[in-house]
Amino acid sequence: MIQMNELIKTFKQKDGSVAVDGRDLHNFLEVKERYNDWFKDMQKYGFTENVDFISFTGKRVKPQGGRPQINHALTLDMAKELSMIQRTDRGKQARQYFISMEKRAKAQQQLPQTPEEKIMLLLQNANEDNKKINQIDNRVKDLEHNKPLTPGEYNYISHAVGGAVNTYVQTHHLILTTKQRGKLYKDINGGIKQIAGIQTRAQLREKDFENVDRYIRNWVPSTATILIIKQLSEPVASNEG
Repeated sequence: MIQMNELIKTFKQKDGSVAVDGRDLHNFLEVKERYNDWFKDMQKYGFTENVDFISFTGKRVKPQGGRPQINHALTLDMAKELSMIQRTDRGKQARQYFISMEKRAKAQQQLPQTPEEKIMLLLQNANEDNKKINQIDNRVKDLEHNKPLTPGEYNYISHAVGGAVNTYVQTHHLILTTKQRGKLYKDINGGIKQIAGIQTRAQLREKDFENVDRYIRNWVPSTATILIIKQLSEPVASNEG
């Protein structure tokens, strides 16, 4: 473990987590009870070895040459709880210190540390910016594409429909009744609705204009419509006689 210079000794472990020196915390809290006795009492609060703390042998030995001191590396959570249990000003100070340390550690983990991580962060930010720009562009295009026809464009389509019907009638030298002419209008308007996928001509959008205009210019009535118009011209047979 690597020792860090802190108000209370801490260790940065291999997995990147921070552990607190048990004996140094005991000294900072100014606990009068011997460390070993105090730590045994604290274990009664439900702390588990190798989960909340790890035991290790300290470097210092007793002057008479006795056994090396046993020390403990505590998790930050355990150190905070031990500080709170003391119910002293030193305990409050230690707890606040560990909370601020925890916040700093989390903030450092979120920041890129190596040049590669910094490059990756820049690329991620660039990708996010590009996605946002593309989304905005798509929304703008969609709005522009789905704009309703202007009054001028709508009038143009209406006049074009009337012109196409009149041209067909004149070209074929037809003399039609209002009902027969209505069949031609129904035919051409039906084609417009199919092309644009709409129910009424008022639903035409900017995106439909060119296709509809092309359709009108090339329109001829369907065979069915032509036959219906002819049938309307034939006299009805009389049942008399």
